Amino acid sequence: MDKMLLGFRDNMDFIRDIMVAILWALLISQFIVAHTVVPSSSMVPTINVGDHMIINYLPCYYSNPVAGDIIIFRQGNINMVKRVIAVGGDIVDLEDGYVYVNGERLDELDYVREFGVTYPQSLVFPYKVPEDSYFVMGDNRLNSEDSRTFSSITRSQIFATPMFKFRMEFLK
Repeated sequence: MDKMLLGFRDNMDFIRDIMVAILWALLISQFIVAHTVVPSSSMVPTINVGDHMIINYLPCYYSNPVAGDIIIFRQGNINMVKRVIAVGGDIVDLEDGYVYVNGERLDELDYVREFGVTYPQSLVFPYKVPEDSYFVMGDNRLNSEDSRTFSSITRSQIFATPMFKFRMEFLK
């Protein structure tokens, strides 16, 4: 009888440990970090279609993005990844295919796929970014639905930043 009772306790301890591990995994994936796969080419060459990203929710709890940061936000029912181009109070202008913020042309050499191809879509320029808002664009300007289309986004739409990206080529 004692052996049977010990086996039952061992099984209950094992089940409890699994339940605690599952609970921790759920809490971490809901409030700290998560995994996602990039479905679109709007951030090429920085982030490619099929790249895997570990995203971090923590920075959004205590800091605001600045120009140049890559963020993850909700636009309607869709999660999007874009680069912050300008923040509240800035004036964005698009001239001759280039981006100007507060009258100065942005140096986008490190991340834009093609130069001189950033043109207005639906928004009228120059555009003043409202306070507590962000003007965002994809790095692949010829294939990006961004603030040129849907205007600026609010701080409340932003929920994460990418920690790192990787490819899983070995799975193919």
